[in-house]
Order: sequence, then C-alpha cells, then structure tokens
Amino acid sequence: MEVYDSIVVGAGIEGSSTAYHLVKNGHHTLLLEQFPLPHSRGSSHGQSRITRMAYGGADYYTEMMKEAYKLWEVLEKESGTTLYKKTGLLLVGKAEEDLIDGTVRALRKYSVPFTSLDGRALGKKYPMLKYSQDITGVEDHTGGVLFADKALAAFQGQFVKQGGILRDNEAMVDVFPGDIVTVKTNKGSYRGRNLVLTVGPWATKVLPSLGIHIPLKAIRISVFYWKEKVPGTYGAETFPTFLAANGSGDFDVYGLPSLEYPGLYKLCLHYGPEIDPDRRDDTDSAWVLDNMKTFVANHFPLLEPHPAVTETCIYTNTPDHDLVLDRHPAWRNIIIGAGFSGHGFKLSPVVGKVLSELVMQKSPSYNLSYFKIDRFHKSAKL
Repeated sequence: MEVYDSIVVGAGIEGSSTAYHLVKNGHHTLLLEQFPLPHSRGSSHGQSRITRMAYGGADYYTEMMKEAYKLWEVLEKESGTTLYKKTGLLLVGKAEEDLIDGTVRALRKYSVPFTSLDGRALGKKYPMLKYSQDITGVEDHTGGVLFADKALAAFQGQFVKQGGILRDNEAMVDVFPGDIVTVKTNKGSYRGRNLVLTVGPWATKVLPSLGIHIPLKAIRISVFYWKEKVPGTYGAETFPTFLAANGSGDFDVYGLPSLEYPGLYKLCLHYGPEIDPDRRDDTDSAWVLDNMKTFVANHFPLLEPHPAVTETCIYTNTPDHDLVLDRHPAWRNIIIGAGFSGHGFKLSPVVGKVLSELVMQKSPSYNLSYFKIDRFHKSAKL
C-alpha cells in the first residue's frame, strides 16, 4: 500500500493551508474531507471574513498577522485571484477596556498604522453609528475583508496543482497510530508517515478517541444580514469592518460591509449556543437574534430592525480563545490544529506554515507556548 509523507484530515481553511504548505515543501500529501466540496457544514464556508492586525491582549497574533498578510499576497499571485479588500477596521469600546488599550499597545509595538478616535471624533466620522461620548474608537488601517470561499478554493487549487491529492466526500472513521499511521475512512484505508488533524468542530469527537481531552466547545453562530435603510451607508467604500468591545478583553459583535448581498450589512454576535456539530440545528438560538436586534436598534440606526438573511457557522472555542497547535503527547507524528475560536481564518496561512513545520520537524517560526495542549491540564497524557 502507498505510504504518504503526510495525511491531512479536514479540508477547511486550516487543513487546506497546511496541505498546501506541505506539498510546496515536497511532501507527498493526501488531504481528506468528509463532505462533498464545497460545503457549508463547518467553519470555513461563506464569502467573507474580517482580517486585522488589531489584537488587544494577545500581541503574538499581531506578530503572526504581519506574515499572514504577506502569505495571502503570495496566494493571490499564485492563484490569480483577489482574496482581500482593504476597508480598514473600526474597534469601538471604552478607552480603559482591555481590548481597546491592548490593541493600541500591540499596534504601536509592531508599527501598524492606526488612528485613535475619542467619542466626539467617532461620532463625527461615523454618523451612521450611534454611541455615547464615553465610547472611543481605534482604526486599524490594515483591516479589511478576506474573500473566504475564494481563499479556500485557492489553497485547495494550488495544493492539487502542485501534486497534492484531495479526496472529498470521504469521512475518517478510525486512526491507527504508529511509526506509519493508518487512517481508515468510509471508502478505504491510507497510510502516512505523519497525520495532521484539522477537523474543526469535530475535534470535540475525534480528539477524545485519541486520548486528547481539550475542553473544546462547538458553538453555533447565527450570521445575520441587515438591509440598509439608505443603500451604501454601510458599504465597503464608506464603512470599515467592525468590532465592538464588551469589557471582558474580547469583543461580542462583529460586522462586515455590504459586499456579499447588495444592500445587506453583515452584523453578528460573536458567540452562541453550544451544539453537537452533527446536529447543529437542534439548539434554540432565539436569544441570539433578540440580542442582535437590540444591538442594531441601539447602535446602527440606519439598518432595518429585522435581518433579511440568516445563515449559520460553527466556532470551536477553547476556554482562553487561543488556538491549539501541537503534537500528540504520545505519538509525535500526529499533529493537531484545533480550537480556532472564530478568529482563525485570517491566520490560516501562518497556521498552515506552523503545522507543516511541526510535521517536518523544523523549528517553528513562532513561539507556540500559547498553543500547547497541556496548558489546560498539565497531565494531558494517555
């Protein structure tokens, strides 16, 4: 039976990026995906994602994003596809909040161009927003929109173009670790010297079967599109991508200009109910819509009060919202990428590079101590 250098399971954005980096480094690589491509059942579908260098309280992501922007440009050139639209990003909250203050520190540290706006300046520049004078803004001038579906297709297309093998509609059903790892699917078996697991929300099911117990939660996100009362008010030429701080060091609402559906602005809550990824519609999320309708009424006066379109996505959250990029504690040729917590898409070119470095036993390009499995419980061993 053929032995691959690497088998990557999960062809979302992280797995596709990892497979792309591996094949570029000469690894004979198989990329497996359980659903027919393209699909909308995981975390990588849809047309748009926010990209930014602004990261309050976690400036290691700002450092990683500096390279991510460059790698997105490389992929654009290789694929001949536009993957990014620069709109800037606006982060709003109280000046003393961790996210606002930490973002300013991170942007200064890494010499990222930004502008701070006090309450008066915020209201003057963005009259389509409604906030009190004690709310400030930070503009990350590098922020913008990634065209998600095109980015995913570009990684997969370049992977195949360079000799990678992509098999979709083929679900992994078992893993047999060893010096040569055997992956059994619903259609056959494959052998590889290395295995990379980037299985998105299914990590909550796959990893425990391999003795890895990370406190992951699959969260269903309701993706709302709201009609503009005045067309163009929140368009990409007039309004940036948007984050609203919630006082806890994170943000709770995010928005993207009306690009996907003409005249519809994408504005969503950054959390939702915990779900089983195989039964994501079994959970009541009416409270998410209620929260967002209140938010729109309070802060986005030029949007209609009810969403025109509703879609769904799944986050896989860790308790600290940091990623998991690590080796299996017992089988060093099994590499795990998980827990991207709703902010991993923009980082995917660097995530794929780092996971491929772990596979190839190279020194990682970044400090991975933040992303270790054992940070949740130091006894995380079989």
